[in-house]
Parts: sequence; structure tokens; C-alpha cells
Amino acid sequence: MSAPARRLAELRVAAMLLTRLPAGRLSGHVPTLAEARWAWPLVGAGIGALMWAACAGAAALGLPSGVSALLAVAAGVLVTGGLHEDGLADLADGFGGGRERERKLEIMRDSRIGSYGVLALAIVLGLKVQAMAGVAGSAPPLWPFVALAAGSRFAMLAVLEVLPPARADGLGHAAGQAGGWRPWAGLAVALAVLLPLGGAALGLVAAMALAAVAMAALAKRQIGGQTGDVLGAVQQVSDCAGWLAALLLLGA
Repeated sequence: MSAPARRLAELRVAAMLLTRLPAGRLSGHVPTLAEARWAWPLVGAGIGALMWAACAGAAALGLPSGVSALLAVAAGVLVTGGLHEDGLADLADGFGGGRERERKLEIMRDSRIGSYGVLALAIVLGLKVQAMAGVAGSAPPLWPFVALAAGSRFAMLAVLEVLPPARADGLGHAAGQAGGWRPWAGLAVALAVLLPLGGAALGLVAAMALAAVAMAALAKRQIGGQTGDVLGAVQQVSDCAGWLAALLLLGA
């Protein structure tokens, strides 16, 4: 398989992991999750574009900015199947409801949602919708949606690189493979979609980086590493931080 064909196959694997969008069937060599991790920001950019389309369509119909922003978030949830939101809820339940490391990991694997998970989702999604509405106004700009969706997926990749797996199985273990060119390729994609925002990009990067570092430190302290739920929570919290920064820097 040629190098371009391998990269395309890796992109398709990343799309299969992070979205519910049809990506076709892979034949021959199927890339591993670790090989496909560089493409997470690229898939994120596509998700952001779809969220913008929902927001812009609602705004064109004359709906209030708050409703348009909520529909954009709903579109993101539909496209991803709520993958990252589920991770945030599981992490909040585990870290909030467990005392020992093993108990925290056990709670995080439970599909049921508890009060900590509900509160975490309500706060993060509420802040995101409000910030998004302030940035979008009556004419939602495309690029913040694309840049923040890509940047927050790179935050997942960065945490995956610096934290060891907390389990011997699961997404965090399967996708973890520190080093190589793939993290740098993911960083290049994230920077490429952030740069068109000009000077505001620095503020957005700083906000997302601080959020990701805080989540990584919390996960390291609580369970000693990362899991798929930790990565999902990183995406949600860093995305929220990015939108709050965008509200300050780009708000209508």
C-alpha cells in the first residue's frame, strides 16, 4: 500500500472512531488506532464545519443566536454519537464518586450516569452554548467552529502522548503509542486551522492548552494515567475553554 493510501486509510479509521459518519469498508491492511491518531484534528475540523452549518442554517431562518448555538452543539452530538460527552460524564462520576483508583475506574466503565456526570455535562455544555451564541451572533463565522473542533481533538492527542494508559485495555491503551511523526502531523493540522484566526489564535490555544493540562494533571492524580473517558473529557473541557476565550476575543 502506498503512503498516500495508508494516510487515507488512517483518516478513515479516525473518522470511524470519532464519528458516526459512513466511512466505507477497509480492505487489506487496516491501520491501528495508534496509527490513525494523527488524523483526529482533521476529523475534528470536519465536525466543526458541520456544526457551523447547523448554526448558520438556524441563524438564516431567523432563530435566536442561543437556539442556533444549541442546534450546533446538538449537531456535534449527533455526528459523534455523544462520544466525548459520554467520556466527560463517566470521568465526573468516577472521580467524584470513587475513593480508590480501582473504584474510580470501575465507576467510569459503568454505562449508567450519576449526579456528578449530569452536573458536569450541564455546566460544560451550558457554558459552551452561551459562549458560542455570543461569538456566532446573527451571522456565525465558520472558522472558530472549525478551529476549536480541531484544536480540542489535538488536545486529546497531546494528553494521549504524555500520559500512560491507566488500564491494560480500552481506547486509551489501544491508541497510545508515544513518539514518532504522528503527533507532529496532528499539531500541524491543528495549527493550520487555527492560524486564520490571526492574533486571537494565541488566546484560544492558551485557553485550550491550560484546560488540557489541568485535565491531564487531574487524571494523573486520580487514576495514574489516561483512558478513553479521560480523552473525551479533555476534548469537552478544552473545547469549552476555547469557546470562552473566543467569546472574549471574537464575540459579537
